[in-house]
Amino acid sequence: MYAHRPEAMRFADDLASRRDLDPQWVRQTLGQARHLPTVVRLMQPPAKNFTKNWRVYRSRFIDPVRIAAGVRFWQDNQASLARAEADYGVPAEIIVGIIGVETIYGRDTGKFRVLDALATLAFDFPASHPRASERSEFFRGEIEQFLTLQSRLNTDPFAALGSYAGAMGMPQFMPSSRNKYAVDFDGDGRIDLWNSPADVIGSVANYFKAFNWQPGMPTHYPVSFDSRKLDMDALMAPDILPTFSVASFTAKGAVLEGTALQHSGPLALVELLNGDPANGGSAPIYVAGTENFYAITRYNWSSYYAMSVIELGREVAAKKKNGN
Repeated sequence: MYAHRPEAMRFADDLASRRDLDPQWVRQTLGQARHLPTVVRLMQPPAKNFTKNWRVYRSRFIDPVRIAAGVRFWQDNQASLARAEADYGVPAEIIVGIIGVETIYGRDTGKFRVLDALATLAFDFPASHPRASERSEFFRGEIEQFLTLQSRLNTDPFAALGSYAGAMGMPQFMPSSRNKYAVDFDGDGRIDLWNSPADVIGSVANYFKAFNWQPGMPTHYPVSFDSRKLDMDALMAPDILPTFSVASFTAKGAVLEGTALQHSGPLALVELLNGDPANGGSAPIYVAGTENFYAITRYNWSSYYAMSVIELGREVAAKKKNGN
């Protein structure tokens, strides 16, 4: 229990003062949060010799069970998905892809008490992580958002269950995202990210709109390379942040074709590794990512995640269209 941790109680007093909350309630609530060793273990950074593998990563999310569940979700919520696409400009297949990757359409929203997970990561984030201090500060901010919300709604702060990182509901929103971007899309006067698919759909679409989703823009284009003028270091330097115009992108040896050559916004070279070629892996896959690809990474800062969302949404759309 964090009641015995002086730094946690100091944080509780400061939070109550800044947010005008009942100090006794904040201390008592945070004090009852439990340290979760499993959460600490799950937050440990990967081994130094770990090499990402897109095909392995993809196989975790693009599978028959998840695709079939996605088709059912889309069929059951077609009106809400169409309205969200019309209101926010975010395609239904992207929304469906997000919810499927995150929780298999609400099947797995997490079994950790949100407050326990947030407290553990705020006050006992693994010191071996290269960004431990920064991440601890982030999770203290999430506790602040979570307790402020629970106080305002007058709900039990220990009832909410979520992921080991404290993410909540079908879309796995962190408390700060819930407070900033979640919407009452079904119009019943409250926001429910666990039991209202409409609220989930509208909230995901609103999130992407807030992160500058561009309606009608592709997420990425195929890319190949001209070895005679390829400057891979320059192309990879900005990572997944769209930086290059089509002209500067192709001048550095990237080869685009068709509609990609008319793209008006910035592009990024996205690399998806397939293990270590020296140890049985295969060559990386590359795509030209747009601002919309980057917008998906604002949900989870990973190009592998973004591509999984895109491909799951496409697979579900194709399965739904074909009806088999």
